[in-house]
Amino acid sequence: MKNAVGREIPDNIEGIGKVKPYEGAFKNIGAIEKTKVKVSSKLPNEDKVLSSIRESIIKCGLKDGQTISFHHHLRNGDHVLNMVLKEIDELGIKDITVAASSIFPVHQPLVEYIKKGVVTGIYANYISGPVAEAISLGLLKKPVVMQSHGGRARAIEEGDLHIDVAFIAAPTCDTYGNINGVDGRAACGSLGYAIPDAMYADKVVAITDNLVDYPACPIEISQEYVDYVVKVDSIGDPNGIVSGTTKITKDPVGLKIAKMAAQVIKASGLLKDGFSFQTGAGGTSLAVAAYLRDMMKKENIKGSFASGGVTGYIVEMFEEGLFDSIFDVQCFDLKAIESYRNDKRHQGMSASMYGNPHNKGCVVNNLDVMILGATEIDTDFNVNVTTGSNGIIMGGSGGHNDTAAGSKLSIVVTQLTKGRLPIVVDKVTTVTTPGETIDVLVTERGIAVNPNRKDLIEKLKGTNLPIVTIDELKKTAEELTGVPEKVEFDDKIVGVVEYRDGTIIDVLKKVK
Repeated sequence: MKNAVGREIPDNIEGIGKVKPYEGAFKNIGAIEKTKVKVSSKLPNEDKVLSSIRESIIKCGLKDGQTISFHHHLRNGDHVLNMVLKEIDELGIKDITVAASSIFPVHQPLVEYIKKGVVTGIYANYISGPVAEAISLGLLKKPVVMQSHGGRARAIEEGDLHIDVAFIAAPTCDTYGNINGVDGRAACGSLGYAIPDAMYADKVVAITDNLVDYPACPIEISQEYVDYVVKVDSIGDPNGIVSGTTKITKDPVGLKIAKMAAQVIKASGLLKDGFSFQTGAGGTSLAVAAYLRDMMKKENIKGSFASGGVTGYIVEMFEEGLFDSIFDVQCFDLKAIESYRNDKRHQGMSASMYGNPHNKGCVVNNLDVMILGATEIDTDFNVNVTTGSNGIIMGGSGGHNDTAAGSKLSIVVTQLTKGRLPIVVDKVTTVTTPGETIDVLVTERGIAVNPNRKDLIEKLKGTNLPIVTIDELKKTAEELTGVPEKVEFDDKIVGVVEYRDGTIIDVLKKVK
């Protein structure tokens, strides 16, 4: 069958089961039941601290065929996933599904566990590095399930993704399981992506390298959710967890794109008191924030909130009084961690509060403007941030399709060509975010507005911005690069891309 973005989706996929195809960004909304949660009660004076990760695996009763989860706040500095899988392998446990909110190059040992059959399934919101390549080449037994940040939280809460044991990397933890991410050598700030795992997993193990006396302060994930605590030498490398600064691009092309994007925002009428905003950590995205910063100061505009994965640059805007508060699901750098630790207006949020479409209102629903990136965008405004030009997995939605759906104005900023390849194409290799939720594409050679946004087209007519059609941008790109050869795929399905509501928006096939 064809879904609402025209992708051929099988009725059933081996390793996935019966498939529900994507029908539209807001078609699958209604009353939802949350899953039941198993709780193991603790008696007074019962000790939660165990001697090793191996003991925690045994105590949790992990068996063949079960699902374990991890969060990605330690990013490419994470040690926990690799340590846990090493013990599972040595215990002879097989057929494990790894539900990691994201997977990075540091998780290369996972490839060997895939080959050995220790790991046969993966759920993730983002995958890069050797694990992504192994999946694209067909090494994983079951198709990978690619989700969004909000979609993962939804799946956990509704029982679509059942976690038997959650292993939570805890920068600080006390002896009864109270966790925070702001203290310790592996401090990473907000722990928003770990919160659904803690609340809904059958068993929860906190793994920490900073075990403190009870009670820890502050507490972000509380003792009521944690079964066991394990002290290890190191949960992660600080150099891989955060960078000292995240920098604005100095590239003239990137700055040109950013300036035009800021002008689009101003022309939209959304840049006024109460303005809410989110941008990524890329150089061009931060440059958009820099231009907005100047506009807000010049016109004395005070925004409501900035949100998302938070950088030091957004913190600076907040500290200058340009925003009343910050909603933070993940800190990207040291300045963001410091602000989150010290300022009560810099608030943490769970992945569910951030982007779950099936709750009583997530933060993305209140966003005015979101700045997005793209690996490819097609003439229907569908965006790919999951696979590269070679068809290999190189990322994933993260919050991409959550924020695109929720914000009043979603803007994709990208150079028109990259690496002698056009970014605007007839059909994207993989649909991550549906075109119905993308409003504007800004490139150095022109700005295309989704034809559905007639209101925005009218507003931009009164500016001197270079407004063109997306077909014109595609033609310009191909004149510069030529038309690239199509990537060849086998028939074997190696993964599915879930939209945030749990429907299937695309499938991933094995690269030839």
